[in-house]
Amino acid sequence: MEWVETTGRTVEEAKDAALDQLGVDEQDAEFEVLEEPKSGLFGRLRQEARVRARVRPTRPRPKVERRDRRRKSGGSDAPPAAEEAPKKAAPTGRPRGNRATAAPAPEPETTGATPVDEIDLETQAANVRSFLEGLVDAFDAEGTVTVATVDEETLEAQVDGADLGLLIGPKGQTLQAIQELARAMLQKDGPGGARLRVDVGGYRERRREALERFSRQIADQVLAAGTPTSLEPMGAADRKVVHDTINTIDGVHTISEGEEPRRRVVVVPDEA
Repeated sequence: MEWVETTGRTVEEAKDAALDQLGVDEQDAEFEVLEEPKSGLFGRLRQEARVRARVRPTRPRPKVERRDRRRKSGGSDAPPAAEEAPKKAAPTGRPRGNRATAAPAPEPETTGATPVDEIDLETQAANVRSFLEGLVDAFDAEGTVTVATVDEETLEAQVDGADLGLLIGPKGQTLQAIQELARAMLQKDGPGGARLRVDVGGYRERRREALERFSRQIADQVLAAGTPTSLEPMGAADRKVVHDTINTIDGVHTISEGEEPRRRVVVVPDEA
């Protein structure tokens, strides 16, 4: 996973800028604070905060590596044990006292349960599909659920059917909540769950295309008027679409302002 570096007047502002670039929510990213902000004279900012961030990796450690570690810890590669002291000759005559020999402690039983980090993507995909099918039934809707593997760490679930607006909600808010519930279901037994994207009726693709058209229109307005335009608050994924679209157009660029959940994109002419 590639890291991105961003700066801001505060650490939180620098983190928000990183989320804009990555296009993910905060729970899907990990951060390293490289520099804390420093104040100068009269409260002026002498040094901005600097962080680096990346999409949080979710791929579990390969089973072969775990087996190798166990083998090394108990096999021939382990450091040699200290030489055993020579055994003393057994004493003759009647032993002193009546000391009983302690029995070795019983080894803990193995339950045979599969560790959380060994659940493969195929099993996780089946769990997501079952969860979403139950959710569709709970909404008394009709839809077909498919779950595809995007890469070794990401699943993409799609619900197709008619009259699925109730599963999308205003501005996709219900869809976002369903995605968070499905993510929580994957991770309920601990870390290691795959990243997950959920779409209903192709809403996210239509939303992306609409945002791209809207961004180009705003860019034309900003170029004509020569003044910045602030957009409505958006989630990190939507902000990334706007940033990526605007930054392909000459004469304008974007910045982000505010804090979650009211963080917004501002389209600015280059000469401003």
